[in-house]
Amino acid sequence: MKVRALAAAMLIAIGTVPARSAVRIYNDPGGQLGPYLDKYRALAQSGQRVEIDGVCASACTMLLGLIPPDRICVTPRALLEFHSAWDIAGDQSVSAAGTRLLWSHYPAKIRTWISRHGGLGSRIIYLRWPELARMYPSCR
Repeated sequence: MKVRALAAAMLIAIGTVPARSAVRIYNDPGGQLGPYLDKYRALAQSGQRVEIDGVCASACTMLLGLIPPDRICVTPRALLEFHSAWDIAGDQSVSAAGTRLLWSHYPAKIRTWISRHGGLGSRIIYLRWPELARMYPSCR
Protein backbone atom coordinates (compact mmCIF):
# COMPACT_ATOMS: atom_id res chain seq x y z
CA MET A 1 0.00 0.00 0.00
CA LYS A 2 2.84 2.41 0.85
CA VAL A 3 4.50 1.73 -2.50
CA ARG A 4 1.31 2.63 -4.39
CA ALA A 5 0.90 5.85 -2.41
CA LEU A 6 4.52 6.80 -3.04
CA ALA A 7 4.19 6.02 -6.76
CA ALA A 8 1.01 8.08 -7.00
CA ALA A 9 2.65 11.00 -5.21
CA MET A 10 5.62 10.84 -7.59
CA LEU A 11 3.34 10.82 -10.65
CA ILE A 12 1.44 13.82 -9.34
CA ALA A 13 4.69 15.68 -8.65
CA ILE A 14 6.07 14.88 -12.10
CA GLY A 15 2.84 16.00 -13.71
CA THR A 16 2.96 19.38 -11.97
CA VAL A 17 6.56 20.26 -12.72
CA PRO A 18 6.40 22.94 -15.40
CA ALA A 19 8.23 22.51 -18.66
CA ARG A 20 11.09 24.92 -19.18
CA SER A 21 9.84 28.28 -18.09
CA ALA A 22 10.13 31.49 -20.04
CA VAL A 23 11.92 34.65 -19.04
CA ARG A 24 9.78 37.70 -19.74
CA ILE A 25 11.46 40.97 -20.67
CA TYR A 26 9.18 43.95 -20.34
CA ASN A 27 10.98 47.01 -18.93
CA ASP A 28 14.71 46.59 -19.35
CA PRO A 29 16.60 49.87 -19.90
CA GLY A 30 19.95 48.15 -20.47
CA GLY A 31 23.18 48.98 -18.71
CA GLN A 32 26.78 47.89 -18.69
CA LEU A 33 27.58 45.29 -21.33
CA GLY A 34 29.53 42.81 -19.18
CA PRO A 35 26.72 41.84 -16.81
CA TYR A 36 24.33 41.43 -19.75
CA LEU A 37 26.77 39.14 -21.55
CA ASP A 38 27.06 37.01 -18.42
CA LYS A 39 23.30 36.95 -17.84
CA TYR A 40 22.40 36.01 -21.42
CA ARG A 41 25.13 33.39 -21.76
CA ALA A 42 23.75 31.70 -18.63
CA LEU A 43 20.21 32.03 -19.96
CA ALA A 44 21.26 30.48 -23.28
CA GLN A 45 22.69 27.50 -21.40
CA SER A 46 19.55 27.14 -19.27
CA GLY A 47 17.34 26.27 -22.23
CA GLN A 48 14.70 28.78 -21.17
CA ARG A 49 12.67 30.71 -23.71
CA VAL A 50 12.69 34.51 -23.81
CA GLU A 51 9.49 36.48 -24.28
CA ILE A 52 10.01 40.11 -25.19
CA ASP A 53 6.87 41.82 -23.94
CA GLY A 54 7.91 45.45 -23.58
CA VAL A 55 11.02 47.61 -23.70
CA CYS A 56 14.38 45.92 -24.24
CA ALA A 57 16.92 48.71 -24.66
CA SER A 58 20.62 49.08 -25.21
CA ALA A 59 22.61 46.16 -23.72
CA CYS A 60 19.38 44.18 -23.33
CA THR A 61 19.24 43.80 -27.12
CA MET A 62 22.35 41.60 -27.10
CA LEU A 63 20.06 38.72 -26.21
CA LEU A 64 19.16 38.58 -29.91
CA GLY A 65 22.57 37.11 -30.68
CA LEU A 66 23.13 35.15 -27.48
CA ILE A 67 19.83 33.29 -27.19
CA PRO A 68 19.00 30.87 -30.01
CA PRO A 69 16.39 32.54 -32.23
CA ASP A 70 13.99 29.61 -31.90
CA ARG A 71 13.78 30.39 -28.17
CA ILE A 72 12.85 34.07 -28.63
CA CYS A 73 9.31 35.33 -29.16
CA VAL A 74 7.76 38.80 -29.20
CA THR A 75 4.42 40.34 -28.28
CA PRO A 76 2.74 43.41 -29.78
CA ARG A 77 4.14 45.39 -26.82
CA ALA A 78 7.76 44.46 -27.64
CA LEU A 79 10.03 47.43 -28.33
CA LEU A 80 13.75 47.15 -29.03
CA GLU A 81 15.89 50.26 -28.64
CA PHE A 82 19.30 50.40 -30.33
CA HIS A 83 22.08 52.97 -30.04
CA SER A 84 25.85 53.05 -29.80
CA ALA A 85 27.49 52.03 -26.54
CA TRP A 86 28.43 54.82 -24.18
CA ASP A 87 31.45 55.14 -21.96
CA ILE A 88 30.45 54.75 -18.34
CA ALA A 89 32.36 57.91 -17.39
CA GLY A 90 29.03 59.68 -17.11
CA ASP A 91 29.29 62.01 -20.10
CA GLN A 92 27.64 59.52 -22.48
CA SER A 93 30.40 59.78 -25.06
CA VAL A 94 30.39 56.97 -27.61
CA SER A 95 32.50 53.93 -26.83
CA ALA A 96 33.84 52.52 -30.10
CA ALA A 97 34.90 49.27 -28.42
CA GLY A 98 31.53 48.87 -26.71
CA THR A 99 29.69 49.59 -29.95
CA ARG A 100 31.74 46.92 -31.74
CA LEU A 101 30.88 44.49 -28.95
CA LEU A 102 27.16 45.26 -29.28
CA TRP A 103 27.34 44.88 -33.06
CA SER A 104 29.13 41.55 -32.80
CA HIS A 105 26.24 40.13 -30.78
CA TYR A 106 23.50 40.94 -33.28
CA PRO A 107 22.32 38.38 -35.84
CA ALA A 108 22.52 39.34 -39.52
CA LYS A 109 18.83 40.26 -39.84
CA ILE A 110 19.17 42.74 -36.96
CA ARG A 111 22.41 44.20 -38.36
CA THR A 112 20.70 44.69 -41.71
CA TRP A 113 17.76 46.42 -40.06
CA ILE A 114 20.03 48.67 -37.98
CA SER A 115 22.10 49.61 -41.05
CA ARG A 116 18.94 50.48 -43.00
CA HIS A 117 17.92 52.79 -40.16
CA GLY A 118 21.14 54.75 -39.83
CA GLY A 119 23.40 52.40 -37.88
CA LEU A 120 24.40 52.43 -34.25
CA GLY A 121 24.88 56.04 -33.23
CA SER A 122 23.94 58.44 -30.47
CA ARG A 123 20.38 58.60 -31.81
CA ILE A 124 18.10 55.80 -30.57
CA ILE A 125 16.37 53.75 -33.24
CA TYR A 126 13.30 51.67 -32.43
CA LEU A 127 12.27 48.27 -33.74
CA ARG A 128 8.67 47.49 -32.86
CA TRP A 129 5.64 45.51 -33.89
CA PRO A 130 4.69 44.56 -36.63
CA GLU A 131 8.16 44.74 -38.19
CA LEU A 132 9.61 42.85 -35.25
CA ALA A 133 7.01 40.11 -35.72
CA ARG A 134 8.36 39.52 -39.22
CA MET A 135 11.74 38.64 -37.66
CA TYR A 136 10.67 36.64 -34.58
CA PRO A 137 7.63 34.49 -33.82
CA SER A 138 4.76 35.83 -31.80
CA CYS A 139 4.54 34.56 -28.22
CA ARG A 140 1.58 32.24 -27.76
